[in-house]
Amino acid sequence: MRAEITSLFGLNVYTDVGTYIGKVSDLVLDATGRKVSGLAVSDINREVFEVPTKGVIIPYRWVMTTGDIVIIRDVVKKFSPPKETEEQ
Repeated sequence: MRAEITSLFGLNVYTDVGTYIGKVSDLVLDATGRKVSGLAVSDINREVFEVPTKGVIIPYRWVMTTGDIVIIRDVVKKFSPPKETEEQ
């Protein structure tokens, strides 16, 4: 997958099942490997990420495709804390 680096800035990020993740604010570059290693995502969906920071770094290997939006694999559910169930 090839794209101009600047074309990724500001794109909305969604999972492949339609969950909004946030907006691409920057890229993490691997200078020795000469490739993008991650996406810095801001305006994150707080229902998915319970972190005190303004954003998160998404590994680029999760990216499935880019265009008008960025679509990543739905692996974020693995990192979400389990929801507490009410005791009966």
